[in-house]
Amino acid sequence: MRVLIVEDELYLAEAVQAGLRLEAIASDIAGDGDTALERLDVHSYDVVVLDRDIPGTHGDDVCRIIVERRLGCRVLMLTAASHLDEKVTGFELGADDYLTKPFDLKELVVRLRSLARRPKDSTPPILEYGDLRLDPFRREVFRSGRYISLARKQFAVLEVLMAARGGVVSAESLLEKAWDENADPFTNAVRITISTLRKRLGQPWAIHTVPGVGYRLDEGSNPSA
Repeated sequence: MRVLIVEDELYLAEAVQAGLRLEAIASDIAGDGDTALERLDVHSYDVVVLDRDIPGTHGDDVCRIIVERRLGCRVLMLTAASHLDEKVTGFELGADDYLTKPFDLKELVVRLRSLARRPKDSTPPILEYGDLRLDPFRREVFRSGRYISLARKQFAVLEVLMAARGGVVSAESLLEKAWDENADPFTNAVRITISTLRKRLGQPWAIHTVPGVGYRLDEGSNPSA
């Protein structure tokens, strides 16, 4: 495993680096956001331990760039802030984990190893497809900048469809991902939810029915379900 420690308090960064070395974890240090981005352009890291409040490019922007460029590394936010809103903001930016200062090195190591085991191809924190934008943390959906209020099942179905990015999703898959284990496999709940969701999103129709196969997102599609 190779880790990038982005921390402007040098004594803390070096202490973490020394501790990781004892755990056979290689690490580099960047004291500001600009240096962090330079290192990310040159080296491939498994995890970035990222302090939010750093000089140069802000930690939030570093996290955002990592996600946008799909660099494949996980982000563990490191901050002195312990408020829930701060943590939510970090996760919205695409952080994979959050650790509040002061912290125990053993906990950091456990979190790093856990993050390194996760698949590198992950779903972006905010889903965008066509003119649709879905924020799973705030449970908000916008179409062409217009806010759309959705029921819970409508939101869950749309999230699955957006994650597929235009790929066809079967009714069985939607039932599995958006309903619990008590759902009747022969129910028409998926068809009904798709129909009401399509109407909520408005025209041009955003959900296309692929007869005998399933559903996919496609503007200007056939509204029949």
